[in-house]
Order: sequence, then structure tokens, then C-alpha cells
Amino acid sequence: MPSIQQALLRLERELSQVRQKKTIALKLIHGYGSSGMGGDIRLAVQRRLRELVDAGEVRACIFGEHWSRSDEVSWRLIQEHPELKGDSDLGRANQGITIVIL
Repeated sequence: MPSIQQALLRLERELSQVRQKKTIALKLIHGYGSSGMGGDIRLAVQRRLRELVDAGEVRACIFGEHWSRSDEVSWRLIQEHPELKGDSDLGRANQGITIVIL
């Protein structure tokens, strides 16, 4: 299990790599926490992603609990990229993932 700092560094590396590849969206699997109470890594990753959205470095992020057709941001992304309809986490309220739109 990585530390929070290691997880955030990996997040930055992965985002840098996918930007170079001109990737549109990325599914992060950060987990929910081994205690079942919501892990520190999940919270730190979500906090950092919100900062990146506010800074304009990331277009949007959709936390797993909102990744559904009934969520406005999710639905717009699905309409733009219909292949996302097949995502196994869509509509499952999986708090262990986050969708990042670059």
C-alpha cells in the first residue's frame, strides 16, 4: 500500500503521461479504503483532482458515486463518447474510482 504522498506522485505521473498521449478521459482506481470507512488516499486524490479542476488543468472529474447516466456531467461525457456506456462501473456508485476528463 502506497503512502498518500506516493499515491499523489503517481497520480501526477499518470496524468502527465495521458496528457502526452492526448487521452480524453481516464478512469482512476484509487480504492475506497481497507476499513470500509473511506480511505485517506481516496480523499487526498479527490482533493487534488478538485484543485486541478479549479486551476483549469483538468476539465472535470466524476467521482465514482456520481458516475451514472442520471448525473449531468456523466451524461454529457457519455453522449460525447458513447463507448463509455459499456464501462463496468457506470451506475454502480463505486466510490473506489474517479473518472477524469482531460
